[in-house]
Amino acid sequence: MPPKLLTLLFLFFGITIQSQIVINEIDTDTPGTDQLEFVELKSATPNFPLDGYVLVFFNETNSLSYYTIDLDGFETDFNGIFHLGNNQVVPAPLKIFPNATVQNGPDVIALYLGSDTDFPLNTLATNNNVVDAIAYRTQNAQLNPTNLMGIFNLTVCINENVNSLVTSQSIQRKNDGTYEVKAPTPGMNNDGSGIVPNYITVTTSQPVLSEGNSFNFIFTTSQPVQNETLIMNFTLNNGNFNMADFSGGLTVTIPVGQTTTQAGIIITDDGLDEGDEEMKFVLQSLPVGYVAYNNNTIYRVYDANFTTDPWGTPLNPTYNVVTPTTPVGYYDSLEGLSGNALKQELQNIIANPAVVRLHSYADIWEILRTSDRNPLNNNQVWCMYVETPMDKLDQQNSSSIVGKWNREHIFCQSRGGFEVAQGDTADGINVWNSTGPLTTTDGVSDAHHIRAENGQENSSRNNKNYGTVTTSTVYSGPAGTQGSWRGDVARALFYMAVRFESLSIQNGDPSECNGACNGDGTNPSYQIGDLATLLNWHTADPRDDFEMNRNNYIFTWQMNRNPFIDHPSLASYIYGANFGQPWSSTLSSQTPIANKVAVYPNPASDYLMVSGLNGTSKAEIYTVTGQLVQNQEFENDVRIFLDLPSGIYLVKVTNGLETTTKKIIVK
Repeated sequence: MPPKLLTLLFLFFGITIQSQIVINEIDTDTPGTDQLEFVELKSATPNFPLDGYVLVFFNETNSLSYYTIDLDGFETDFNGIFHLGNNQVVPAPLKIFPNATVQNGPDVIALYLGSDTDFPLNTLATNNNVVDAIAYRTQNAQLNPTNLMGIFNLTVCINENVNSLVTSQSIQRKNDGTYEVKAPTPGMNNDGSGIVPNYITVTTSQPVLSEGNSFNFIFTTSQPVQNETLIMNFTLNNGNFNMADFSGGLTVTIPVGQTTTQAGIIITDDGLDEGDEEMKFVLQSLPVGYVAYNNNTIYRVYDANFTTDPWGTPLNPTYNVVTPTTPVGYYDSLEGLSGNALKQELQNIIANPAVVRLHSYADIWEILRTSDRNPLNNNQVWCMYVETPMDKLDQQNSSSIVGKWNREHIFCQSRGGFEVAQGDTADGINVWNSTGPLTTTDGVSDAHHIRAENGQENSSRNNKNYGTVTTSTVYSGPAGTQGSWRGDVARALFYMAVRFESLSIQNGDPSECNGACNGDGTNPSYQIGDLATLLNWHTADPRDDFEMNRNNYIFTWQMNRNPFIDHPSLASYIYGANFGQPWSSTLSSQTPIANKVAVYPNPASDYLMVSGLNGTSKAEIYTVTGQLVQNQEFENDVRIFLDLPSGIYLVKVTNGLETTTKKIIVK
């Protein structure tokens, strides 16, 4: 065949292939959680194979790719439709991608002839081998993605928010090749034509699944089965969850004329605490005309054999159950020192580069899974600010923070100038670097000031100071919570300001320090506040067993301790009223006397009884924000008459050198 004719045939063949498939619909901006994003393709003929195609998502800011999906092994359906999306999109996408994957734009999505290996992360956009591309934006005031539009020779950018309904409408291609914005139609022709599928919906007979449970999967079709019995196969395997973890049949049938059937499953209780697991329901290939309305569904399976700890949560604390594991003589060199000399020697102990270990930021996940475990269920972590547990399985592993917990830096990363090392990976407790007081960036992975926290609340806190009233620069915690974390925060910040030479705690609101306090890490302030508030929090919320256990466990990794947990009085001698006075460990006890003192009734109204002590004692009543509202000295027992608004209060009782704090409700 003449070369020229061969070339013409090749070009014709290429044009024919490209005309077979287009980007038919996109929904990039969905309700807050971004769990309903999808992209839909449409072929000119049904059951069109997608081998050799790849979908690539590009960022206008730098014209680089940020996500790629290889389409090998897939084909369009009987209507020529193939849609990809988040797990909660219905009908169920034929390929799932993670929540919050698609950027809101202005950006471009492009369909290529090629493979995902042709488009590694941050590949520069190119018009070579493009089959179709769509430029979009999601805000009325946004500019078009002009850089990407130039690369792809696009003249139109579609605004998903053209009707001011961006979260409830999608961008859809019309038959003439133009676009409109209306209610999403995933998995269906945009004009409503074509074969109406028989949708299969799968539900469970009970919402919560635990080891030892028996339950049914319930299969329901939207129309009675026609022509022949519908046979469906499904799988439940997912990671560590496999055939050994359940029993029951994985094939079901629905006879002609019927619409429903069930499959019984028993989750095995193996008697071992292996942690909670997730099973993934996947409905296998279906006959032509049937479409899974929901599929690839994750079901949480709770381990029935979780363990508990003998100490309480921060919300219901215990005291003196956990014994400090402080090495003998660890603090001996502090005896008799005062002021700056005391602070310097404390730094010499907790920042000794010959002893203290620096682990990777990725290792913090493993540390928190143990140090911050929920004492009531070791398969959960305790989230500090929100004062509730979250399942360890809900650790954040993507950009989405919804329903996830992550790592909260109490001394904010941007303020401390903390940096994650390039190539940071988790390498375990036996791999570390040395670290001293001068390398402030090492604070990025100092577990003494990193806590497990609900991702959304972590984001709300941002890099604000701590204080009693929430403002644009001050954080006081979620509304309705009891502030059980406040003393922990204070002691973590006291530690950081001693551990690292450049860090400090300021009186007042240091957010006005020449604009540097809200830096991005390249221009950190190295300051945080408010010191007076933190000292009040330290007193009103004394260290408890949860905090002491953290201190003990982190010591096994870092080989240093938080001295303000071991010896709470150090806060006053370094930052407070006792600055300049000689310190001695004999003066430092903040040991609660919870096993002796009784504070009742609770709830209280007109009065409060404090009993169980001998000698002179003092009772101080604080608000949960650390404000002293009433105090009284007494001998042995006392009736304290109350004149307080309804709410939650902390009663600090001191007897000699011993102190305990009780939480009460005033009606």
